[in-house]
Amino acid sequence: MCRNIYLFFIIFIIFNCTSRNNQDLNLIYNNSLIIEGESHIKNISQLTFSGENAEAYFSPDGKKLIYQSHDGDSLCDQIYIMDIETGNTDPVSNGQGVTTCSFYQYPDTNKIIYSSTYQDDSACPPKPDYSMGYVWKLYPGYDIFSANVNGSNPVRLTSSPTYDAEATYSFDGKKIIYTSLKSGDLELWTMNPDGTNKEQLTDKLGYDGGAFYSHDGSKIIWRAYYPKTEKEISDYKYLLSDNSIGPMALQLWVMNADGSNKKQITNNGSANFGPFFFPKDNKIIFSSNMHDLKRRDFDLYSVNIDGSGLERITYFDGFDGFPMFSPNGKYLVFASNRNQKDRGDTNLFICEWK
Repeated sequence: MCRNIYLFFIIFIIFNCTSRNNQDLNLIYNNSLIIEGESHIKNISQLTFSGENAEAYFSPDGKKLIYQSHDGDSLCDQIYIMDIETGNTDPVSNGQGVTTCSFYQYPDTNKIIYSSTYQDDSACPPKPDYSMGYVWKLYPGYDIFSANVNGSNPVRLTSSPTYDAEATYSFDGKKIIYTSLKSGDLELWTMNPDGTNKEQLTDKLGYDGGAFYSHDGSKIIWRAYYPKTEKEISDYKYLLSDNSIGPMALQLWVMNADGSNKKQITNNGSANFGPFFFPKDNKIIFSSNMHDLKRRDFDLYSVNIDGSGLERITYFDGFDGFPMFSPNGKYLVFASNRNQKDRGDTNLFICEWK
């Protein structure tokens, strides 16, 4: 259920820049894009300028990003790697099927993982039918692949006839956590980097997904929706039978790496997703529409892992999401609708965190 928003080409020219950074990354800034109230954002740079780009995650050395993108409604998402300083971008998926949810194999900069439908069907699948409302498709052909960083030698890690996606590595490289319909419901599973030793961590009716490990490997943060009323349960099961899910009040949960001690950390009736641990693993940064009664505007928030200390980070009137801190903790990358060239564009931005 990763969002399908991505990129086809990059232009690394920014007008009205204000300064250059000589530490760690040499970037051109456009600080006019920082909105009043965004006190934690310093020296922002726009990295993409066209299409739908999302879920950008740092390489272990902090110099590159892996992300998913498409530019044009008729195209399917594919996986790309960008050199942050130069803006040079290379495709690493094969251009077939639809892809989503990519990540580096930490701590190795030479391996990646992503999900793709290409072995089930090389064609771009048809877009969902929105006539009965907005839905996300859980294409059964999605499987998780590992590959070399240039996309060569893809190895299939899952082979169930259902949705397998939303995979990320633990930062010691020993485990992959992902979402699967293998059990008949959307649950979190773990496996070894070679696809062996698959274990189910959740078992409550509803959606569990978008999980990340803490940097020390002791905890897992994820988003979840557990239907409660008869109608909620009926609606959820009906859509699931059609390999779909609809918009829902996703809440954030945290648990130990072995699946024990599950605790809910948000409870606001809104959609909360894209959680990622702060560098010291004491807080979570995530995206939410909790401030918007119409539920259309998403901004970044932070919260302590016990649910206290909620703080709003961004104030853009539109979409801000998919945040990740760089390995050294200095930078934050996220996707946003700000500074659109065309309606519907979602681009990638990087800033210093203060």
